[in-house]
Amino acid sequence: MNFVDQRVEAKLSGDPRVAEERKWPLPYESVEAATICFDVATIALAGICASILYPISEGARLDLGQALGAAALVSALFSLLLKSRGLYRPTELLRLRRQVRLVSATWAAVFLLLSGVVFTLKIGSELSRGTTLLFAGLSLVALVVNRTLVKELLTRGLAEQRFSGRRIVLIADPEQIYEPALNHKLAAVGFDIVGNFALPPPDTSPNLRERLIARVIEHIRGSDVEEVIVATDPNRWSELRALAADLRVLPFPISFVPIGLTSEILHRPRRDFSDTVCVELQRGPLSAAEHAAKRCIDVVGAGLGLIVMAPLLVAVAIAIKFDSSGPVLFRQHRYGFNGRYFQICKFRTMSVMEDGFSAVQASAADHRVTRIGKWLRRTSIDELPQLLNVLGGSMSLVGPRPHPVSLDDKFDNAVRNYAFRRRVKPGLTGWAQIHGCRGPTPTTDHMERRVEHDLWYIDNWNLKLDLVILLQTPLEVLRGENAY
Repeated sequence: MNFVDQRVEAKLSGDPRVAEERKWPLPYESVEAATICFDVATIALAGICASILYPISEGARLDLGQALGAAALVSALFSLLLKSRGLYRPTELLRLRRQVRLVSATWAAVFLLLSGVVFTLKIGSELSRGTTLLFAGLSLVALVVNRTLVKELLTRGLAEQRFSGRRIVLIADPEQIYEPALNHKLAAVGFDIVGNFALPPPDTSPNLRERLIARVIEHIRGSDVEEVIVATDPNRWSELRALAADLRVLPFPISFVPIGLTSEILHRPRRDFSDTVCVELQRGPLSAAEHAAKRCIDVVGAGLGLIVMAPLLVAVAIAIKFDSSGPVLFRQHRYGFNGRYFQICKFRTMSVMEDGFSAVQASAADHRVTRIGKWLRRTSIDELPQLLNVLGGSMSLVGPRPHPVSLDDKFDNAVRNYAFRRRVKPGLTGWAQIHGCRGPTPTTDHMERRVEHDLWYIDNWNLKLDLVILLQTPLEVLRGENAY
């Protein structure tokens, strides 16, 4: 049972003030429904404001009924999508940045979908485009404010134990009965503990359990109890089933709070395989849909890039041929996705053709770099042929930069979690590069900083992040730091 998000758990260690403070008339279990209603009201209010403000500015006729009808349709689809993704759960509502990102994306998708249907099929000929756009903008701003308020109120409610709730009897192992963490978590979500009972030790006489049952039933029938919660180790499952069977005479729900590692396991995503439950210990960096979306962007972006920059690529190829002897393109072995070898493609900038298995990093005054090569490396134009790698599928537009094999082998054991970079395809640019981690990595400290940024990118990937990195990369290239 996931009672409290870790971000507010630290605030629950103070003295309980439930007796002195007034409770809110909202049970913790109703937070989800209340937030849905708040969303619907927010969108409806935005629709009313848009239908009033735009006609006033244009001198048009006011139609509140039409505005409310459109708001009802949009809010229903919007709330349904968020509900299906679990974004109304209290623990999700506490994650403000994620909420703002996903709420904004969902709102944009719903608005574009419905607007496209309405205006394409001409089923809303009386709808004003100006009012519609104003409605979309006002709603988005209002929903972001909405989520900020919800997060603040939810955090305060949990920290100050403001939620109204149920009177419960707690049955737990002796060491758990007065455990502050458990009691504070229960109190935070509105549970009022009106009775504590210790479970007998495992494998003791059945008479002890019978006496416990009798005491619990006697206590409950003499007080206004609404639920029984049992907190113990899941290894005592057979005893718990017997306990629940004995308490079945009570017309109350009985809930189980697992103590120990099982609680952590239950928080992880799970899937059902027939009658077997599979718990996910580590999710893939990208889902199938995310892989498909990223691949589409890679193909379109790389294809357009090669077409638009074709004159530049031809000019660079000619300059390389005139500058020094040797091929125009340079290929080198690198580790790619899942540690598989691939050959990276670059414009040749050196007088040597070292393979990745024995490569030496370039330095500021490296005699191996050709005259045209110095300019190509400083501007990163030498990397543009990697658009062919992106089209071929061995690289992505955005991802951790691939290093020569010899460098990877050197840092694999020296830098913790270095190999985790290979959980996604290497990229033409990356989160590390726009944060100044560009060029050679002469020390372990340099590489650790780069890996830290790469792992952050993998853990926080989304399409918007890729777009931000692509837009910021030219600015980093213009700075020209550490590029030689």
